[in-house]
Amino acid sequence: MGSGVDRREVLQGVAAAGVAGVMGSGPTVARQVAPALFVSHGSPMTALDADEYPQALKRFGEGVGPVKALVVVSAHWETDARVHVTAMAAPPLVYDFHGFPEEMYRLRYPAPGAPELSSDVVARLTAAGVPAVAETERGLDHGVWVPLRHAFPEARVPVIQVALPAGASPAAVAKMGEALRPLRADGVLLMGSGGVVHNLRRVNFRSKLASVEPWAAEFDAWVAGKLVARDFVGLQSWRDAPNAQLAHPSPEHWLPIYFVLGAALAEDRLTPVFEGFHHGTLSMRSFALRA
Repeated sequence: MGSGVDRREVLQGVAAAGVAGVMGSGPTVARQVAPALFVSHGSPMTALDADEYPQALKRFGEGVGPVKALVVVSAHWETDARVHVTAMAAPPLVYDFHGFPEEMYRLRYPAPGAPELSSDVVARLTAAGVPAVAETERGLDHGVWVPLRHAFPEARVPVIQVALPAGASPAAVAKMGEALRPLRADGVLLMGSGGVVHNLRRVNFRSKLASVEPWAAEFDAWVAGKLVARDFVGLQSWRDAPNAQLAHPSPEHWLPIYFVLGAALAEDRLTPVFEGFHHGTLSMRSFALRA
C-alpha cells in the first residue's frame, strides 16, 4: 500500500473480519479503550454554529467517557521529510482562514498540550518507519480546534496535532494510525479531520442549506456503502469511485480517514456521528470506531 509495503492482504482481512485492525492484529482491548474518530470539519464558520452538526459532535463528546488526550491529524497541515508533532505545553491556535467575520479571530480553544505524550508519538512513528520530529512553534489549525470546540468545549483534554506527510499515499497515512493504535488502550483518542467530499470550487457559499449536488451525493453514498460493508480495500481505491476527481481535486481532506482506519481494532464497531451536507457539496459525514 505505499512506502514500499504492500498491506492489501491485511485490508482484505479487515473486510472479512468486520471493523478490524486495518494494519494487523491489535493488542488486547482495555476496558476504557478510547475511540478513533473521523470528522468532516467543513467550513471554519461551524465554530459559531449551534445546529445539528455541532450538536452531534457535542453528543459524541459527552458520551465518549474519560479521555486522556487527543491526537489529531488534520487536512490543513502537511510537512516534508519528517512528520511534525506539536510538543508545547500550551499550543496556540492557527487562524488559517481569511475574509471571515472578526468574531472568528477572537475565538479561543485553550486546550493544554502534552509534551511527554508528544515524545512518545514521535518515537512510535519513527520506529514504524515514519520519521517524525517535535514541533514547538506551529499550533493547532482550524481542522482541529473548530470541531473540538463542540466535542470537548471545556478544552481540558490535552491536544496534540500530527502533520500529514506531504504527498502521502493512503498506505502511509494508515501506517501512522497503526503505529499509534496502542495509545487507544491508554485512553488516547485518535482523530482524523478532513472531509468526505471537499471541492471548494463547487461549494455554494451563499447557502449552507443548498440542495445537494448529485455528483457529491453519489461519491458520499459510495463512501458510506464501503464503510458499512467494511470494504476498506475498496476505500483504498477511492480514485476509481464515481466523481472522485470532483469530490477531491486534491487529496488532503480525504487522507485523514486512513489515519482512523489504520488505528482500528478488531473489536471496533462503526458508529455514525453525523450524516449530511453543508453548502450543497460539503459532506459532513463523520464516524467513530468504538470497541
